[in-house]
Amino acid sequence: MELQWPLIVFTTLVAWSAGLFGTQALMAAFGVGKKAQVPAWIASAVLLAVGGIAVFFHLEHWERIFNGFGHLTSGITQELIAIVVLAAVAVAYLVMLRKSDDGASVPKWLAWLSVALSVVLVAVMAHSYTMAARPAWDSVLWILYVLGNACVLGPATFAFLMAAAPPAGQPAERAADAGAPAGLAALVGAAANALAALAFAIFLQLSAGSFADVGYYFDPTHPTKAMADAAATVGAQAPLLWLGAVAVGAIVPLAAAFLGKRSGNWRLWVPVAIIAALIGAVCMRVAFYNLGLSVFMFY
Repeated sequence: MELQWPLIVFTTLVAWSAGLFGTQALMAAFGVGKKAQVPAWIASAVLLAVGGIAVFFHLEHWERIFNGFGHLTSGITQELIAIVVLAAVAVAYLVMLRKSDDGASVPKWLAWLSVALSVVLVAVMAHSYTMAARPAWDSVLWILYVLGNACVLGPATFAFLMAAAPPAGQPAERAADAGAPAGLAALVGAAANALAALAFAIFLQLSAGSFADVGYYFDPTHPTKAMADAAATVGAQAPLLWLGAVAVGAIVPLAAAFLGKRSGNWRLWVPVAIIAALIGAVCMRVAFYNLGLSVFMFY
């Protein structure tokens, strides 16, 4: 399958946006990170908007976009519903945030609802790609992997915002420690992302045996074209999977989150984790689309 860059951008940014919004809601539920609440909300909204715009570049006829939302069982219909619901809750979250006494608090019920809807959005978005006709895509591990992306990118971004905007009156030499509350979430999220990336990489590498053997065939439109070779296509993804998605995208963020928690210097280590996680997310999605082969490998 050809690379669908607009969808690669969309799934990466929406996971990042939902992860960040879910993290800020989680921090709000425990009453920490108040200085970073509004900046995090703005960043999450921008990420969601840019991801939504990216989807349009996947379409040849933008004006027909709503033709795809014709049935509730459709993956893209469920994506749209999840995005609209989360956006509505996010607006309510901002209103409650600004109306609170300190300008940075929300009711606990709204905070936990926001966390739950963030998880639902990422899961629904990832689930829309699973289909039996594409063996390499037909796994719950893909859903867990995209959730892992959200779990590392969201907390890491919030930890950076907390470190960049420490509580008033905190000594300058301890400003870097301000990201510690979200830093623990970033470390746990990085570990979850690493496990999911490793599991999904193994699944993709072993997916060559999932394709049906159709024997010899002849394509009259391309008589000299070589027969499709699923095993060779799967094998060719090894550098993207193991170097890009696992080594850079999983191990580096985990190491950076650990060093950030150990040293307290979140301003240094969190950007490393974010950049590495983004590189890994893109590499995994490129391999994902390269392996979007039909179960019957004719072409």
